[in-house]
Amino acid sequence: MLTIGLTGGIGSGKSEVSRRLAARGAVVIDADKIAREVVEPGTPGLARVVATFGDGVLHPDGSLNREKLGGIVFADPDRLAALNAIVHPLVGERVAALQAQAADDAIVVYDVPLLAENNLAPMYDVVVVVDASDEVRIARLAEHRGMPEQDAKARIAAQAGREERLSVADVVIPNEGSLEDLEARVDAVWQDLVRRASLG
Repeated sequence: MLTIGLTGGIGSGKSEVSRRLAARGAVVIDADKIAREVVEPGTPGLARVVATFGDGVLHPDGSLNREKLGGIVFADPDRLAALNAIVHPLVGERVAALQAQAADDAIVVYDVPLLAENNLAPMYDVVVVVDASDEVRIARLAEHRGMPEQDAKARIAAQAGREERLSVADVVIPNEGSLEDLEARVDAVWQDLVRRASLG
């Protein structure tokens, strides 16, 4: 099994790369997606969040109000730590279960937004960084998500800088061109990963 840490700043195109690797046969484990799943209505995770933060963090339909919870935890490091203590172990269990289901010769791609920030690079056989300039990322966030420039800049500033992310990369996928360019780059990276896995 070859484990890949896939990361890239907001707006870099990491999700697009993740989709294309999955289409080629990679087992993709998306940490953000799992973090949402473990606090869906009816889960023990959501019950613990409500026990800790109160009913005020729920929408009327019983689902988690992420904006409300975010407003509480991002203003208070202790509250954020309390949330992480609930969510992180649940995510860890789910990731371990998904990894256990993967074939022994699988190429497992972990889609990890904060890989550089949390010093997670040593956990993976290969770290792949999707890279684009801040200007390109700001333009994409405006175009695809309707995000105001100030918000986009704030999100980018809250993450690791390009240099920090690139310093942990084994493989860099530049992504400032067309989707056709990206497809060719992902294809080349996939061939490289398959070769590495076979050398295992």
